[in-house]
Amino acid sequence: MDIFVFLEIFSLEGGIQSYVKDILRSYVELSSEHPDRRAEVYLLRDEAGCDNPFEGKPGLKFYYFKKEQAWLGRTHLASMLFLRLLQKRPHRVFCGHVYLAPLVQILCQPLGIPYTVLTYGKEAWEPLAPKYRNALQQAEWIWTISRYSRDRTSANNNLDRQKFELLPCAIDGNGFIPGPKNAELLKTYELENAKVLMTVARLWSGDIYKGVDVTIRALPKIAQAIPDVKYLVIGRGDDRPRLEKLAQDLGVSDRVIFAGFVPNEALVDHYRLADAYIMPSQEGFGIVYLEAMACGVPVLSGDNDGSADPLQDGRLGWQVPYRDPEAVAKACMEIFQGSDRRCNSSWLREQALSGFGKPAFTQRLAQLLHD
Repeated sequence: MDIFVFLEIFSLEGGIQSYVKDILRSYVELSSEHPDRRAEVYLLRDEAGCDNPFEGKPGLKFYYFKKEQAWLGRTHLASMLFLRLLQKRPHRVFCGHVYLAPLVQILCQPLGIPYTVLTYGKEAWEPLAPKYRNALQQAEWIWTISRYSRDRTSANNNLDRQKFELLPCAIDGNGFIPGPKNAELLKTYELENAKVLMTVARLWSGDIYKGVDVTIRALPKIAQAIPDVKYLVIGRGDDRPRLEKLAQDLGVSDRVIFAGFVPNEALVDHYRLADAYIMPSQEGFGIVYLEAMACGVPVLSGDNDGSADPLQDGRLGWQVPYRDPEAVAKACMEIFQGSDRRCNSSWLREQALSGFGKPAFTQRLAQLLHD
């Protein structure tokens, strides 16, 4: 038996939550093939009755610990986890967030039960407080999503790189597929006959690393070569007024369309509007690049972050220096020429799915669990 311990999965939407759901989905699939594979899942901040699509699925049993008083939920989780460790002696405990790692360490180490810590992105990039760093140092394994996250986390926290295993993010090839541009959306955003750049990102003042402002700064130069270029920005946040003013100051406000929040089920139609997906960012991985490529859209990323993995070190897309508008403009003009193989929609999709589709993710998880 395995035990998973997570902060929250079903009460929030985000990259970590999507990643964990992929792990659970693959675990269910593997359990159907190996009936002896079973796991208990402990959720600190989710509550019973939440929208959990895995409830009742073979291989997984869920326990919820959300309380009005947070300390009470944490105490309940710790006591029940300790009891189960004593009773069941699981093969391994998987700690789903670095903030839970000290608790898992305290309970597992005296019993000689190995534990693995799952890290996602920037929550472990910088030097951690001693209790978190020590919990990572004592873990049997540390799973993370990219080489960049592995290298940055290990370097800044004095961790053995040999302890790290990669479990990259996955893309649903059945959900993200190429298709024609939606005529109604073209009209809504006034994109008829336009060459469309697109970014999907949180527009938070604390997340300017997403590079939306860099792309806006690149627009005047791009427009000199591509007069009909427009930039569709999907996302919401408190940084939008600054970005709108920047576009106005640069004289490109008529070229930048802020679409605001778009629900997940509508994202595919929006990706299909794009002639290029542009995000010169600093990501732990960058699932949005895979979403775009699965829709057959060429992509541009930064050149010093986790996006090197989905872009396969530039083989599948353009990598440019982080926060360099000149480099962004030059790459966008190359993309619009359309002569590079990285602009071939069917090839791009095939390559993205072969490395990062759901079957590849399940196969990698099976390998890690077996090891």
